[in-house]
Amino acid sequence: MFCTSMADVAGEFGVPYYIFFTSAASDLGFISHIQQLHDESGFDVAEFEGNELAVPSWARPIPRWAFPPNIVNKEWLQLLYRIARVFRRARGILVNTVRELESCAVDSLSFTKVHPRMTCSPLAGGGGVPEEEAIEWLDRQPESSVVFLCFGSMGAFREEQVLEIANGLEASGLRFLWVLRRPGPEGTRAGPTDYQDVREVLPKGFVDRTAGVGRVMGWAPQTIILAHKASLWFGVPMATWPMYAEQKLNAFLLVHELEIATEIKIDYRNGEIVTAEEVERGVRRLMERDCSREERLKKFSDCIKKALMDGGSSSASIAEFIEGCKSSGGM
Repeated sequence: MFCTSMADVAGEFGVPYYIFFTSAASDLGFISHIQQLHDESGFDVAEFEGNELAVPSWARPIPRWAFPPNIVNKEWLQLLYRIARVFRRARGILVNTVRELESCAVDSLSFTKVHPRMTCSPLAGGGGVPEEEAIEWLDRQPESSVVFLCFGSMGAFREEQVLEIANGLEASGLRFLWVLRRPGPEGTRAGPTDYQDVREVLPKGFVDRTAGVGRVMGWAPQTIILAHKASLWFGVPMATWPMYAEQKLNAFLLVHELEIATEIKIDYRNGEIVTAEEVERGVRRLMERDCSREERLKKFSDCIKKALMDGGSSSASIAEFIEGCKSSGGM
């Protein structure tokens, strides 16, 4: 989705090209809409001062706080516009979703032929608690009793925030598996790394006090852990804490549009400290039974699985994509 310069290569060889868009269809609709508004009327989303923006791919207007944080950066915004224009010229877009989950967004993407799909790719683990030890520990826990804290490939906190999270988890008394990583040096673009010893940033005695109910680890094998009765695929609820890129849009989609998630701090601002009380309240809310939310989760979980079966919407879209490649000489 960011390698759009390759479209020029396709043009040189006179062949069509497809885009693989790894975020949600709703996100694609947002990008497409602000680019269209900019090109047709000079709309500048970076200077937008309204409280919310109506976007065709969303059932509800998007609040200003849910816009990607980098959108105020004019240089980055111009890049986004260029990317969206390349998307429009593509023969098709493979989107990391299923029609049944985001029907409003998929149906609104009329500017090109969209081939929705969902993928699940395992991630390698390492650091902190070894993968095998984490899974063995999960095996000993009651079903649906563990909070899994994971903040994405770039998700890492300074020590002050780590202490608040730890205190909130301990106060909740809930079982937890926490992926804790060291942030890169300030002022650099270096990604997070694993701690040699997580005790250096945790409250004194935290690991020993919570040994019976929690584990702290480094980079996690997310799909393996999520397969242990978690994630939308497995029908277990999520609590959102969006930090960067399009995560606020995704959080708004999960909490307010699909109503299948709760929040810890949905309108989080970079550098803000989320208190121990907010963390405790968020994870407690997550673990409370909510029959209507659980029904929606089960419904979407079943839809996703059916979409990937023979005859399902995603399976049919991939078959159509392959046929399109064949007819264009791309295969």
